[in-house]
Amino acid sequence: MFKSFKNLLRWQISAKDLNSLYEVILLIMNYSFLLSFIISVVIALIAIAFYTLIERKFLGYFQLRKGPNKVIFLGLPQPFADAIKLLTKEQSTPLPSNSKLFYIAPTMGLILAALL
Repeated sequence: MFKSFKNLLRWQISAKDLNSLYEVILLIMNYSFLLSFIISVVIALIAIAFYTLIERKFLGYFQLRKGPNKVIFLGLPQPFADAIKLLTKEQSTPLPSNSKLFYIAPTMGLILAALL
């Protein structure tokens, strides 16, 4: 197949270059999938936040009150205010509990719910 040792070396070098190119393409594909997944999750979370806002507004109108309109313009930043409030709350853990499991269980529940 190869007439000389030089041809064999040239073929090995070209195969090595193709292999590195293939690895780069796989790396880019993996990062694009990860980026796409993260963007999808963020968009879904924002959509759910604004769905909650609309639900609160409708419930307010049904009960003959305005609903959530305390924050700036028509209450549009209300979901973000709720998220900040949720994230800045003091975390308390029961003393006799397994602290790792106490944090891992809700995280796994969130991940499984997001995957559905």
